[in-house]
Amino acid sequence: MIDEKKIKEGVKLLLEGIGEDIDREGLKDTPDRIARMYTEIFAGYEDDASTHLSKRFHVDNNDIVLEKNIVFYSTCEHHMMPFYGVAHIAYIPNNEVVGISKLARTLEVYARRLQIQEKLTDEVADSIFSELNAKGVMVVIEAEHMCMTMRGIKKPGSKTVTMSCRGLFEKEEYKNRFFDLLRI
Repeated sequence: MIDEKKIKEGVKLLLEGIGEDIDREGLKDTPDRIARMYTEIFAGYEDDASTHLSKRFHVDNNDIVLEKNIVFYSTCEHHMMPFYGVAHIAYIPNNEVVGISKLARTLEVYARRLQIQEKLTDEVADSIFSELNAKGVMVVIEAEHMCMTMRGIKKPGSKTVTMSCRGLFEKEEYKNRFFDLLRI
């Protein structure tokens, strides 16, 4: 799906557009490097979160499962600049769980696509909620956006926090338990 040839052509046009000499030594291999980088950082277009959530294990305990401080990197669709931070993902099983790495893998599938943080938060929550038939899911993402740090308002260190709740986590009692677990 990713077309490295088109990416290389686009990078050359961009370099020319900002007044660079695309034949100078330091830039000769830049289109190729960027094409390979985009293939890596946008790999989410060729991945499906459901494959990571398909292997499940039976459990009798249906209490909250929380994976916190999952570091991620994504790219904003508005300026094509990075945003990065941590995600906290919790779910209440319905007699089945997945390996804990699968929550991080699900986040990675969606983080490796152009998008906005609000959509990323919802996609992760919706995927886990539907694929696991979970009783509840809650996702909180805290991120710094380079479009606010490097350009525009130029406010480094500012964080955007988004939250998505599904099922039982829509109730205050479960939200409070989630935030209590984050403090541990």
